[in-house]
Amino acid sequence: MTKHMPDIACQPHHGPQGKLNWVGMSGIELPIQIQQGLSQDNPIQISSKAQAYVNLNDPESKGIHMSRLYLILDQMATQQPLTSSRVKTILEAFIDSHQNLSTQAFVEFKFDYYERRNSLLSQNSGWKHYPATIRGEMRDGEFSCEVSIEVPYSSTCPCSAALSRQLIQEAFEKQFAGQSLDYQQVMDWLGTPEGICATPHSQRSYAQVKVKVNESDLLELSALINDIEAALQTPVQAAVKREDEQEFARLNAANLMFCEDASRRLQQALNSKPNYLDFWVRVNHLESLHPHDAVAIVTKGIANGYIDDPNLMDPM
Repeated sequence: MTKHMPDIACQPHHGPQGKLNWVGMSGIELPIQIQQGLSQDNPIQISSKAQAYVNLNDPESKGIHMSRLYLILDQMATQQPLTSSRVKTILEAFIDSHQNLSTQAFVEFKFDYYERRNSLLSQNSGWKHYPATIRGEMRDGEFSCEVSIEVPYSSTCPCSAALSRQLIQEAFEKQFAGQSLDYQQVMDWLGTPEGICATPHSQRSYAQVKVKVNESDLLELSALINDIEAALQTPVQAAVKREDEQEFARLNAANLMFCEDASRRLQQALNSKPNYLDFWVRVNHLESLHPHDAVAIVTKGIANGYIDDPNLMDPM
């Protein structure tokens, strides 16, 4: 015989009444499946921290049914690869489970995405780590989904490069002024420490990119990483041989960037992709010259949804 247990949530609500924007749970520990690379086959399982919310549209109700949100996540977010289409299905289930209480739903999954990336020249590859977030929202039947990723890269300061070149010119003049230049002598000098008496400062940098995507059965993570790294041209490396390190140095010299340059490169690259409905980009150059960072923020356009606000910090 089933034991009767009291359900306080179903009893009349006698306290202050009012509608609530969001009610739910955060910090939900959940294993999710993510497509690896650009293939739909063989998804990988990743640990995530999830948030799940619905609005409370009935001012006379005590609250929502939080266990229903958790059970839906357990059933629907762990058994199939997480895509924007799957996120929409989860949100619809949230609302269906709260009929007469809720018309809006929100879900978020934060996780560490790992992917093997090829070395620049050698036949090696290594794992790289990209903090990622997938967010979905349903408001009165309108669905939106955002994919966020953080991509590390290297940035070399154009100003520092120019100042270094000037010092090298001065060292060259001091060494060879008034002499008839001998080709081999100059070549030998260029290979000495005196031949590169100054180097520009560079630093590990991070592009934090958030894009709005269409409903789809494909996840955009690998494609988004490729678009970002192709635009910046100086991705940090995992497995590195000498030829890779030399190529990395060449790429940094060929792609001198202020934070403004990096953000404009990403703006141009993302604007060229019709599958990104909107985007928000923050580039962070963790200065080696200064104790503070250089930052630039750019959006596709205020009218498309993202607010152009310097106080908007980390989209992740």
